[in-house]
Amino acid sequence: MKLACIAPVGFVEDDILAEVEMVIRNNFGFETQRLPGRPSPGGAFDHDRGQWSAIEFMKDLVASRPPEATRILGITSDDLFIPMLSFLFGQAQLNGAAALVSTARLRQEFYGLPSNRDLLMARVRKESLHEMGHTLGLIHCPDRSCAMCLSTNLEQVDTKLDRFCRACAASANTRMRSLLENDK
Repeated sequence: MKLACIAPVGFVEDDILAEVEMVIRNNFGFETQRLPGRPSPGGAFDHDRGQWSAIEFMKDLVASRPPEATRILGITSDDLFIPMLSFLFGQAQLNGAAALVSTARLRQEFYGLPSNRDLLMARVRKESLHEMGHTLGLIHCPDRSCAMCLSTNLEQVDTKLDRFCRACAASANTRMRSLLENDK
């Protein structure tokens, strides 16, 4: 069985981490291991933007992945950006080992609205599934209900489901089988 490590970066609530672990186990069949919490990477905060560099987070995740882990998924409440985008919900290495999800803009409170824990958890499931799908080589899907559909705003996140469409599920299953066969 393959191992996926869940890496909390900065403060992340236990129920969010448990939800992510469940998503990874149920959708990919990975065993999960929660790593100890770690601080946000030094030098990642951009004072001009008031945000954190996702690139620095990804470098830190890649460097901290235990050798026995096939994948590592970082979860943070920090607001992330990359130079060409004003923000992102997550990032991943396509066909790689590392992925990252930020809960900052998935929270209603970010927009001055009352907290909605159920909605937050649904969004975290969708974005975790999406970013882990990228690590298996899945690309953005044109099916707006598929978890692999590109989301550049919350309306798009809320429109999609917390599962893959048939085509993406079949591709993910094939890629997981290939991963498991390479272990033999």
